[in-house]
Parts: sequence; C-alpha cells; structure tokens
Amino acid sequence: KCPTQKIPNPSPLPEQTHVRYLTPLAQHGSGHPKPSNLKLCVEREVSTIPRANTEGSNSEHDPRYQDPRSGNWIYPSEEMFFNAMKRKDWDPRAEDMRAIVPIHNAVNERAWKEIKQWEAGRGSEKCGGPKLASFSGDSQKLTPKARLMVLLGYQAPFDRHDWTVDRCGKKIDYVIDFYSGKPDPKRPEALSFYLDVRPKLSPEGAWMRMQRWAGSFF
Repeated sequence: KCPTQKIPNPSPLPEQTHVRYLTPLAQHGSGHPKPSNLKLCVEREVSTIPRANTEGSNSEHDPRYQDPRSGNWIYPSEEMFFNAMKRKDWDPRAEDMRAIVPIHNAVNERAWKEIKQWEAGRGSEKCGGPKLASFSGDSQKLTPKARLMVLLGYQAPFDRHDWTVDRCGKKIDYVIDFYSGKPDPKRPEALSFYLDVRPKLSPEGAWMRMQRWAGSFF
C-alpha cells in the first residue's frame, strides 16, 4: 500500500510546480526514464469522472486510463507523473510526488464537479449523466475572458484546460482557467486555487451562459 501524505506547506515545492501538476489527468505515460533512488508509488486512484467511449489518437484514449469496473478515468501514479515530467525536460523532485499527485487529482475533481453543475438538467440524466470525452491543456494560450481580465489589471491564470463533455452523444466544449487563490490567514500553509469553469462560446455554450446569468436574478 502506498503511503499517504497530507498536502504540505507549499514552500518546499518549486515555484513553477503548481502549473506542472495540473497537466491533463491522463497525459502521463508509463515509460522511461525511471525515477531516482526514491521508490515512487505505482498505485493509481480511480477518479469520479466517467469516461466516454470514444475513439481517437490522443493519449487519453489509451484503455489503461479507464477503470474496467466503473468506467471512470484513472489518475496517473506517482511514478507515471514523475516520468512524464522528466520526459518533458522538467526538473521534478521525486520526493514532491506524494504532495503533487493528490493536488492534481483534487483539482481535476473540483473541475468536474463544476462541469456537472453546468450540465445538471440538460438531458444527460437519461443516459447516465455527462461523461468526459477528451481534454487538453495549454498554459501559454489565454482564453478571451482571461485576456480581457489581464488588460483590466487582474492576474493571469497559471493554466488553461479545454475539456469536451459527452452529453448523450452531443459534444459540449468547456474551458477552465486556473488561478492561484487568496491565502487563508487562518491556514497560511494551505494551497488555494480558483477555477473558472464555463462552456465555450459556441451557440450552445452562449445559451447556457445566458441562462445561468438570467437565473442569477431569480
């Protein structure tokens, strides 16, 4: 059994680590290079995010990332996460993986919870609820909203994800901006994040946003 560890004080983690551990939840291969002399956990956590049965060429379609019993996505292990970062020429520390991987998983769970709130009552209940079909991440590409907020003097998000949700066969695109949250004065050691989750500005997404905006007045 892998040892568990609470999310520690963020100070031991490299400053840029918060961007790196939010890489999309299945874009972590299991290949080499192997980690250093510290033995990393190879166990993987099953997410609460149902996986749509879609075909494609991206790594998220690898059957290793779907739990055969629940059909949900499976998060990468510490070892897989470490190896993926090494292959991308980052400089991860093996000892950080026990903190980074749970944070990565928790943030993705929060994103999915907000997507389910957007999807509630929109018809996916008749086929078992929404499912995640695909995703990608690009921290260098600002969304139009984030670009506008930066021009107005607000901080830029430290990462961006694009998720495609399957709503009974209908694909709905979402965008997620990740921001560093305000520190809690009572728990200054705790990491804080703010997620701006919303459907993209397609005709369907614009209608969903307008409905939510109108609903806020009633």
